[in-house]
Amino acid sequence: QVQLVESGGGLVQAGGSLRLSCAASGRTFRNYAMGWFRQAPGKEREFVAGISGNGLVTRYADSVKGRFTISRDNAKNTVYLQMNSLKPEDTAVYYCATSQSLSASRPNYDYWGQGTQVTVSS
Repeated sequence: QVQLVESGGGLVQAGGSLRLSCAASGRTFRNYAMGWFRQAPGKEREFVAGISGNGLVTRYADSVKGRFTISRDNAKNTVYLQMNSLKPEDTAVYYCATSQSLSASRPNYDYWGQGTQVTVSS
């Protein structure tokens, strides 16, 4: 059974940084793309960043380009999201998910973690 467990969320002031982690188990990690999504209260879940199975290709939402960096360590079955220059509008529950191929489309992701809360104060 595939399991994804996020960690690293918390409360941070605007301009600060956080690094999220997502530990995966239950499938051959390197064979699958990974994505980070977020959902703010009252809003739909949106794509944040994605990375191919081999880590060579990444994709970002325009709202986080230049501030967030996605990476993965296939030896540790873990994907990361480094978030810098955080803004209050980045406040959301952040989810990691796995997909057959790199995509920004939520329906393409088949397994999801439980999410981790990120709160950015102004």
